[in-house]
Amino acid sequence: MDPAVTGAVIGDDGLARPPWAAVDPMLREYYDTEWGLPVRDEQGLYERISLEAFQAGLSWATILRKRPAFRAAFHDFHPDTVAAYTDADVERLLLDAGIVRNRLKIRAAITNAQATIALRDDGGLVDFVWAFQPESTPSPTSHDEIPTSSAESIALSKALRKKGFAFVGPTTMFALMEAIGMIDTHLLDSHRRGTSGIWPR
Repeated sequence: MDPAVTGAVIGDDGLARPPWAAVDPMLREYYDTEWGLPVRDEQGLYERISLEAFQAGLSWATILRKRPAFRAAFHDFHPDTVAAYTDADVERLLLDAGIVRNRLKIRAAITNAQATIALRDDGGLVDFVWAFQPESTPSPTSHDEIPTSSAESIALSKALRKKGFAFVGPTTMFALMEAIGMIDTHLLDSHRRGTSGIWPR
């Protein structure tokens, strides 16, 4: 693939996808079946927040390849289970070659599980995050036109930090919003544009 290509790429199946999802079969499967579809359950949303945090500074492909190991190591990202992790669990995770072994990010996952539980008294994580859905969504024709943050992702980042969450910066939260369908940054000519059921094509 020409690295200069920023618009949609037509695959061998005749479907248009962004360059990042056009070549690697794993990324293509993720793009076609999961990315940008609404996530409205607590455990699923906590998992996405955790994985986006682990992704900081790395490629999403790296995280996606490690996701089965992450799920095994973090008990399928069950918030109540992870919230009870001890220092011994942190050390266990630091020895797990299947995941990203970063002490700060591991501790953030535990902290965020505890914060997720605390939010249950305030309407819950899902309603809290989705309250920051914007009134409009980008309409990019090329990758260069896709923003990396927004007023809403900045506000969500600040709100989550006030609730005790870590590794939830504005760029990370914008990526979360893309991944869970809160915004639709599919390229206009992508076969996935408008498939979230939230935003029109």
